[in-house]
Amino acid sequence: MILAAGRGERMRPLTDHTPKPLLEAGGKPLIVWHIERLRGAGFTELVINHAHLGHRLEEALGDGAALGVRIAWSPEAAALETAGGIRHALPLLGGAPFVVVNGDVFCDADFTALRSAAQDLEADGPLAHLLLVDNPEHHPEGDFRLDPDGRIHADGQPRLTFSGLGAYHPALFADLADNTPAKLAPLLREAMNAGQVGGQHHAGRWIDVGTPQRLAELDRELQRGQG
Repeated sequence: MILAAGRGERMRPLTDHTPKPLLEAGGKPLIVWHIERLRGAGFTELVINHAHLGHRLEEALGDGAALGVRIAWSPEAAALETAGGIRHALPLLGGAPFVVVNGDVFCDADFTALRSAAQDLEADGPLAHLLLVDNPEHHPEGDFRLDPDGRIHADGQPRLTFSGLGAYHPALFADLADNTPAKLAPLLREAMNAGQVGGQHHAGRWIDVGTPQRLAELDRELQRGQG
């Protein structure tokens, strides 16, 4: 699943008429970079949610055939936040664990590892596997601690930043009401406290494309072939 329902307030005015995942860097929309990497890892069935200017996403990507995938769209009348959007899309995602990526980040991670991690998730065992990255300048305090055994904790030091890429079991969202906004972090912290969240550190390229300045920086790097 690719999360693409955010309003992109920090990206205004660029997002006044274009949904943030369709903003371009390196000559192609941010969301297309994800789709190509997902397809390369063997993902051909994708779910994409949308709210703000969602029709523009559907017009641009259609059913995904031009990109070698099949896209099922999960529209939201108003953005349901991260966990709420995933919960709303569960009927499209099926009953097996799945991989989710934020549509407004750029990452050169190999989705094959997340695909393998998803297969190890269980309703009564590990519920999530997260990709963590070094703390960027705009988020120096980080989010979670990764221990040497690959388990992620809500507390403790040193902390890394959640990349927005993860694998989840549907059971993580079982107690959420549909069509109700809900954030992902509280669900993850609860599962962490129960010892049900694992993860890994990604030391490669990652950027939270949250401002016009960071988008321009990424575009320059990709144009120079540094992506």
